[in-house]
Amino acid sequence: MSSGLLVSIDGPGGVGKSTLTSQLAVQLTRRGVSAHATAEPSRSALGDFARHAPERYQGLVLACLVAADRYHHLETEISPHLAAGEVVVTDRYVPTSLVLQRSDGVDLDFIRQLNRHAPCPDLVVILQADPAVLAARLAARGAHTRFERGPDASRIESDLYRQAAEWLKAAGWPLLPLDTAETAPQELATTLTTRILTLRKDREPR
Repeated sequence: MSSGLLVSIDGPGGVGKSTLTSQLAVQLTRRGVSAHATAEPSRSALGDFARHAPERYQGLVLACLVAADRYHHLETEISPHLAAGEVVVTDRYVPTSLVLQRSDGVDLDFIRQLNRHAPCPDLVVILQADPAVLAARLAARGAHTRFERGPDASRIESDLYRQAAEWLKAAGWPLLPLDTAETAPQELATTLTTRILTLRKDREPR
């Protein structure tokens, strides 16, 4: 895809994706690695529309809208930074679609086909935590979308992420599951920084 590295960070609501994404970018920069932190939905006008779309759209319509923003994100932001040799860390990527769109009633095969042109990252981080811990965090901060509402939302989302991880692993995606319930974001970022530095070294010409 490019000379850079793409790292995706996914997981249920309240698991700490945004915090870890920013911490990881900071640690990589401190180690002299050019890093670019981003997120999905993207920061574009299309991404802003997609961010608020779950309150107005659902099912196939929302799945297509999310995928469209992802391809636009790849074309206009992710790919240019990768081409420059940077480490791109994205808060949410294809694994999130395999969860949220499924919970919205969309068939798994349709989601996979819709996202089949989205390249596999160099490292796919799936964050996890006990659903009770996630529910407490969501109650404290408030739900961001309808997917996080409901008394059993955290358990349902966690179960779907486990299923998505199984499919992605079988498909050859380089998965790294991390539990955020008892480990501080800074420590998790250190673990990921070490892994990314190793990946970069392994790519160096011998």
